[in-house]
Amino acid sequence: MATDFAELTLQQAFVFGVPVHLCDDYGRWLKNCLALGQGVHVVTLNSEMVMLAEKEVAVQRVIQQAELVIPDGAGVTIYLKLEGIEQNRCPGIELAEAMVRHMGQSKANQAIAFYGGAPGIAELATQRWQGKYPGLKILANHGFLTEAEQQAWQQTLAREQPRLILVGLGVPRQEYWIRDYRHLCPQGIWIGVGGSFDVWSGTKERAPEFFCRHNLEWLYRLYQEPWRWRRMLALPKFFFRTLIRR
Repeated sequence: MATDFAELTLQQAFVFGVPVHLCDDYGRWLKNCLALGQGVHVVTLNSEMVMLAEKEVAVQRVIQQAELVIPDGAGVTIYLKLEGIEQNRCPGIELAEAMVRHMGQSKANQAIAFYGGAPGIAELATQRWQGKYPGLKILANHGFLTEAEQQAWQQTLAREQPRLILVGLGVPRQEYWIRDYRHLCPQGIWIGVGGSFDVWSGTKERAPEFFCRHNLEWLYRLYQEPWRWRRMLALPKFFFRTLIRR
């Protein structure tokens, strides 16, 4: 029996007023949406974004409007656990990889779009994925387009109708861009993927298994990008408020 989108409705929890959806298998949920032609905006929620949403109403609104908000950061799952909710963490890069693999293995010949990163990065990430799945069609563009190039890119998306659109412009720029342009591909799965293209291109390395297993990816990222230290100050603030809340 065919799945109806109403059956895919997920329960929500809230982290300092910001919603997060609860699910045992986010990948399977998205694959069902893909099969149904149901457009989805996926937000990968972490502690930093929660704190940003408290300061900026526009960020809070775009999260609230998203069809799927996943617990990307360990702080989010720790908060939920303290509220009595057991929910596994779902790193956004892993969910995006699972969707690319799914489409690469599919015989539906549906296009994917990579948008973001420095010039050449999305293209290199495209080459690496197509090396694994030669038949995979990927449209790629960097995140520093001129106004004319931006318009041409939007026309390409509208014409080609990719079913998976990965946007790596950083938070919250990528969330705003998806909000403003998802109408171009109404049946698309839109995911904000941050610096995933850097990892896929081989330009940067994802944190070693030890850091991932112990929820310390943020520390490894700070080691790679020390200029992020000001933004990382949101993390101790988040944990302090979580403990005080108890």
